[in-house]
Amino acid sequence: MSLETFFQHLSNGLALGSLYALIAIGYTMVYGILRLINFAHGDIFMISTYIVFYGVTMFLMPWWVAFVVAILLTGIFGILVERVAYRPLRDSPRISVMISAIGASFLIENLAIVIFGGRPKAFPIPDYFNQVAHFNTISIPFANFFIPIVTLTSLVILLFIVNKTKTGMAMRAVSKDYEAARLMGINVDNIISITFGIGSMLAAIGGILWGIKYPNLIPLLGIMPGLKAFIAAVIGGIGDIKGAVIGGFLLGMSEIMIIAFLPSLTGYRDAFAFILLIAILLFKPSGLMGQNVTEKV
Repeated sequence: MSLETFFQHLSNGLALGSLYALIAIGYTMVYGILRLINFAHGDIFMISTYIVFYGVTMFLMPWWVAFVVAILLTGIFGILVERVAYRPLRDSPRISVMISAIGASFLIENLAIVIFGGRPKAFPIPDYFNQVAHFNTISIPFANFFIPIVTLTSLVILLFIVNKTKTGMAMRAVSKDYEAARLMGINVDNIISITFGIGSMLAAIGGILWGIKYPNLIPLLGIMPGLKAFIAAVIGGIGDIKGAVIGGFLLGMSEIMIIAFLPSLTGYRDAFAFILLIAILLFKPSGLMGQNVTEKV
């Protein structure tokens, strides 16, 4: 492999890893507070892409307005999912909440097929992102530069919220102990809703960037990226925000580089992610940056 080809694949790997990282953050935030895997997260990611599509094509919004509207509406949608599917089961066994999460995922997917139709649609990519930067024989789309920057910026803003604000302090308190947080005067239900809202907004940003990078929209779009992001969160240590980002970058880079160096394994690209998940669970189940936590009975 030539050096030019390597850098070409490196830029693709960074972009894909950034997308996984953005979606994985939402998984890890919800798990960090509720100890719940939000299986509907990938479908929330999918909803954002359709909001942009109809915002631009039907309501004739400028692309940047459609992006902002999609992020805000997706955040609200995530809060509604939490209130309808998860909040009524707050004190139920975790298996009940997990079943509800899976049911919410299937419901969103099938409603999307009914509402949006099963035919693929083309994501409206702004002209700016269609441009390509040329470095000698290397051609890198502008999106490959933009996606990692947005991911790292989102991470910095999120860490500031979690570590430096009263809301973030309340999130950390709720993640440690519900009852103690209530005794401190924290509205636990509101904090959980805010967490779902922020996680869903990050999923929306990831969905918009995914549409720019891979502009084919279908109602089942969120299934595989959602699973990959979950794997990324487990690799990094689910419940750890920085770990989710590291896991996303590692998974994205690994997928692209395996295809680059071993083209004959292209058909096994998705299988590799699940093999990696099994290996992590066998040898380091807490993930790269996670901590071993004793489960409360």
